[in-house]
Amino acid sequence: MFLDHQSLLYLIYISTIAGLATTAGCIIVLLLGKPPERLLAFLLAGAGGVMIAVVTLDLIPLALTYRQPKQFILGLTLGVIFMWFADKLLKTRYRSVPKTRLTRLKRTGILVASGIALHDIPEGMAIAVGQESTTKLGMLIAISIALHNIPEGMATATPLLMAGIRKKKILTLTLAIALFTPMGAMLGKIALGLVSFSLSFFLALAAGAMTFLVLTELWPLSTERHPFCALLGGISGFIFFLMVLTVLPH
Repeated sequence: MFLDHQSLLYLIYISTIAGLATTAGCIIVLLLGKPPERLLAFLLAGAGGVMIAVVTLDLIPLALTYRQPKQFILGLTLGVIFMWFADKLLKTRYRSVPKTRLTRLKRTGILVASGIALHDIPEGMAIAVGQESTTKLGMLIAISIALHNIPEGMATATPLLMAGIRKKKILTLTLAIALFTPMGAMLGKIALGLVSFSLSFFLALAAGAMTFLVLTELWPLSTERHPFCALLGGISGFIFFLMVLTVLPH
C-alpha cells in the first residue's frame, strides 16, 4: 500500500528533520564545547522515556487492534533480533582498541557514528509505519527519534573534537548520518507496499526495535554515571510525550 504524493512529501519532511537532529547535536558541541555529562545523561534518558511512551501507549496498542497475534509476536521478535544483530556487527567490527588516546577518541566517535547510522534505518522505517497508520503516530515517532538523535549527535562530535578532527569534517560526517533516517523511511514505505504482512507486523517490528534500543543503549548509557539525572530525564521524557499527545491532531 503506497502513500499518496502529499503523504510521501510529509514522510520525507518529518524523517529528514528527525535525522538532522543528529547534526543539531553536533553543532551544539562545535559551538559550545563538550556538554556536561549530567546533561547528556538527562537527554539520553529523556529520549528513552519518549520512546517507551510511544511503544507502550501507541505502537503496541495499535498493533493489537488488528487481532493478528502471530504477526504481532513475529514482528516484535524480528525487531529485537534486527537491532541485536546490528549491535553485534558493530562490536565485532570495532573489537580491537587502539593504544593512543587520540586514536581511541577518534575510534569512539566513529563507533558512535556508525551505530547511529545503522540504527537510523529501522528508526526511519518506524516513522513510515507510524505514518501509514495515522499522521499523529508518524509525527510522534519522528519527535521521539529526533530527541534521541540530539544527544547522540553530541556524543559523536565530542570525542572527535577532542581527537583534533577538523570541525568541518565532523559536521560533514553528521550530515551524512542524517540521510539514513529518510532513507530508512523510504525503505519502510517500499516494504509496506511489497510485503504481504499486515500493519500489525510492522507496528510490532518498530516497537521491538525501539524497545531494544532503549533497554540496551539509551538507559544503560544514561545511568552509568548519573542515575538520578537519568531517572529525571526518563520521567520528563514520558511526561513530555503525554503533553505532545494532547496537542497533536488525531
